[in-house]
Amino acid sequence: MTKEIIDGIEVEICSNNIFSDLGLPNPDKLKIKSGLVIEITKALRKLGLTQSQAAHRMCITQAKVSGMLKGDFSNLSERKLMDCLNRLGYDIEIKVKPTSESLGHLLFCVAS
Repeated sequence: MTKEIIDGIEVEICSNNIFSDLGLPNPDKLKIKSGLVIEITKALRKLGLTQSQAAHRMCITQAKVSGMLKGDFSNLSERKLMDCLNRLGYDIEIKVKPTSESLGHLLFCVAS
């Protein structure tokens, strides 16, 4: 992060990953997981499912659904979150391509 003065106020310019900015371990993984949870949350609202109905449809416990909706997804893998989205009627596409840099990046994109 870099510091900059904007309109006389010192601000820190952050990266595009808040988890990295906070110094958390595995920030790319957390960004992907949080993106998946956001999409699951949107899907549940769109489908009008209760937590119990959602749990049954996604094959996880109601407690895990509750925790996920409160931001606790540490006990769910990326693969399990993708499986949950599939069970809610969503396709997931993983795209792999070469990069011009020495180290590749993980990106999370949502189709409109």
